[in-house]
Amino acid sequence: MSDKASIPAISEEAGKTEGLTEVRRQEALLKTGALQNAILTSANFSIIATDEKGIIQLFNVGAERMLGYQAVEVVNKISPSDIHDPQEVIERARALSLELATTITPGFQALAFKASRGIEDSYELTYICKDGSRFPAIVSITALRDDYGDIIGYLLIGADNSIRKQVELELHNAMAVAEKANLAKSDFLSSMSHELRTPLSAILGFAQLMESGTPPPTVSQKRSIEQILKGGWYLLDLINEILDLAVIESGKLSLSLEPISLPEVMQECRAMIEPQAQKRGIGISFPRFEMPCFVKADRTRVKQVLINLLSNAIKYNAAGGAVVVEYAASTAQRMRISVRDSGQGLTAEQLSQLFQPFNRLGQESSLEEGTGIGLVVSKRLLELMGGAIGVESTVGEGSVFWLELNLTEERIAVVAAIEPAAIPQAQAGVKQSTVLYVEDNPANLMLVEDLIARRPDIRLLSARDGISGIEIARAALPDVILMDINLPGISGIQALRILGDGPVTAHIPVVAVSANAIPRDIEKGLEAGFFRYLTKPIKVNEFMDTLDVALKFAKAGAAPINDTIKDEGRA
Repeated sequence: MSDKASIPAISEEAGKTEGLTEVRRQEALLKTGALQNAILTSANFSIIATDEKGIIQLFNVGAERMLGYQAVEVVNKISPSDIHDPQEVIERARALSLELATTITPGFQALAFKASRGIEDSYELTYICKDGSRFPAIVSITALRDDYGDIIGYLLIGADNSIRKQVELELHNAMAVAEKANLAKSDFLSSMSHELRTPLSAILGFAQLMESGTPPPTVSQKRSIEQILKGGWYLLDLINEILDLAVIESGKLSLSLEPISLPEVMQECRAMIEPQAQKRGIGISFPRFEMPCFVKADRTRVKQVLINLLSNAIKYNAAGGAVVVEYAASTAQRMRISVRDSGQGLTAEQLSQLFQPFNRLGQESSLEEGTGIGLVVSKRLLELMGGAIGVESTVGEGSVFWLELNLTEERIAVVAAIEPAAIPQAQAGVKQSTVLYVEDNPANLMLVEDLIARRPDIRLLSARDGISGIEIARAALPDVILMDINLPGISGIQALRILGDGPVTAHIPVVAVSANAIPRDIEKGLEAGFFRYLTKPIKVNEFMDTLDVALKFAKAGAAPINDTIKDEGRA
């Protein structure tokens, strides 16, 4: 076939292709038109278009449905700012003026300011309907431009935001109710702690006095006193653990996560636990740290967990058994401390029941005291510190309880603790130190009077309420003040503030001695400015040591009390 003969065929094919392209173009136009029509007639969105001055030119079906106006009532007549809450429009103009350091006039300019500068904008405002009702809406606004880039109008697309706002309101109300319940629970716990500790303070305090009194108790009396002290301290431990668990579950526990030296903490735990092991004939060994090791945790709570694991390993060990403490890096970022005992071990069923409140795994009838709460509290505390706890056990061989904490490269300055001053002996001509105790409970006051009576170097003054305490402090200028928190009239914290504001009493260290013993109470007391915070029931050795530290500080007069709180206030 010649080339000339093929030309008609090519032309015919090209015509078919052009025809198909035109059909597709028309279909696309129709589809686009249908989409545009669907958008403009949508009842779910308000679509409002304005001219460059902000006067409404288009008001779709959705806008009519939402706002109650017919298009003819608003087109060429009003601006979108006229159907928005005017106060919100004013606030938007004010916020823009502050943000841009430019005066923005309330009105449509405030709504369209960013869009006019090429910034697509969306905001939350309240629409006002024709009948005066209102509803929250999310509105986006875009500038419309011609082929030369000049603004010819604005497009506002709005959606009803009522459901989301209602959900947010309900969520906010639910959170407020939960917060109120938590606060009420915390207040109840604080009150209950105080009410339980007050009678315990007298029981344990006077039992300790009787135990160490002169002449010493008889064998029979000593045995009875030991039972009183044993039961009292056990009851106090039970109160503390229940309160700890309740505070943790309420989400109110305050932790101070900071770099702590693990060898130092282990050494402190060793000093506390070795007497218990020796008393029971249990051998106990601690590791030697070859290099400094710091973990990110709360020092007090880490000691609490370690003491709990060590105490359990001693209590539930075999006669003449051993406890071995080990450490090793479980990962590059975590340190594992293991406490291995040579006890009976735990079955698979018992392991599955660990970390359940009040579950002592069948030890309820044993002679060993316990609450079944310690491990639960330990687990929650470690989780709050970003750590973990676990156990491995073999029946007949013993158990290994381990905990993991996060390592840190940070270091802390080691500050030498103030050593308790030696108890001075009574000497002729030696000036006595003066201590003022502000306490309204006669039993507590009597206990401290009996304790101070053993110290000829200390003279004790007392007051039954905060106002009297302040007056005596101003007149006698004692070296140290012991202050109860719950006092008639003004509280111990209020009295502390008044003393701190007085030029003649501001320098006196004030030690809180209170039955308010949950962490939130202690933290509030230390933040208020107490030199130290002792909880009731009083532990005699702790009380006397703290008193000596306060007296030494008072005699040194080295620094204002508020500066010292940061270093010494958190025992």
